[in-house]
Amino acid sequence: MQKSGNKRSSKAGLPPGSLVHIGRVYREHIHVSVFNYNEEVYKERIAHTPEECVSFRQPHTVTWINVDGINDVKFLGELGDRFDLHPLVLEDIVNTNQRPKVEDYGDYLYVVLRMLYYAKDEKDTLVSEQVGLIVGKDYVLSIQEGDEKRADVFESIRERIRSSVGKIRRLGPDFLMYSLIDAIVDNYFVVLERLDDKIEEAEDILASGAKEGTLNLIQDLKREALFLHKAIWPLREVASVLQREEGAHILPATRIFLRDVYDHIVQLMDTTETIRDILSGMLDIYLSTMSNRLNEVMKVLTIISTVFIPLTFIAGVYGMNFKFMPELEQPWAYPAVWIVMLVVAFTMLRYFKKKKWL
Repeated sequence: MQKSGNKRSSKAGLPPGSLVHIGRVYREHIHVSVFNYNEEVYKERIAHTPEECVSFRQPHTVTWINVDGINDVKFLGELGDRFDLHPLVLEDIVNTNQRPKVEDYGDYLYVVLRMLYYAKDEKDTLVSEQVGLIVGKDYVLSIQEGDEKRADVFESIRERIRSSVGKIRRLGPDFLMYSLIDAIVDNYFVVLERLDDKIEEAEDILASGAKEGTLNLIQDLKREALFLHKAIWPLREVASVLQREEGAHILPATRIFLRDVYDHIVQLMDTTETIRDILSGMLDIYLSTMSNRLNEVMKVLTIISTVFIPLTFIAGVYGMNFKFMPELEQPWAYPAVWIVMLVVAFTMLRYFKKKKWL
């Protein structure tokens, strides 16, 4: 699982609204794509300055500005000035430790979500990116951390806009916001399917016997499940607030779709709880297996020790350096002692087997 590596200490003592990037730097230069569309027209371009983003807006259209990369705080500050964003919103955007939430600032809604995906590396690392959505009267700003190695979950939205598939070109920015949230939530199912596969592989390993590294594997899976839990559970509150939003930002027709997202989130929550229970059970099985293995080892050692106790006693008696021991003068004494010791050992092993201790 990806470690955050975020240090809030760099922001200590600064006034509220200070733009300090807290998080990983995924790309050296930010990438900004702008879509402007309605039912009849569609335009797309790459923007390099905040002025280009604003100049692309047209009356009676929806403008979607997607920013990949949040380490350029100067660019984000200028973009916030163009759209009259509150300094605290910009501060939250560049601080990637935010919990999923929704806030109403009057002229716009600010929504924070976590985008989860498995990195394409040898360790198959679970990564969480912060995504901020700002929904205004005729625009949507989506601001991501911008990892270039991940699959772009918003690409399907872009294709729908380009080809005018579905309702997205006929409806407003609230429906675009729903589409982006729905794409993120749908990707959670992809992550859960991959996690399910990893759990099945771990179960096969556990069923074949606990091995070195099995405990670390189970602990890694438990951390990933906790990672999912922390990302998904607050999202239910976000979806609940959005579907009950009574302002002008979300139309009644879009609330129906948001209810569907809410249902998906509840399903995800149930699945994560099931996964956590399965992993807890796997950990218990592992600990029980190791305990049983230790018990087997201790049983074997105890039986060996028990068998040798009387043999050690006999050897100790005849190992004493007394002068008058009549058996020492007899020629049959040595083999007789061996016979007695073997009979004792055989009798004890026979007894253990009868008691099913062997």
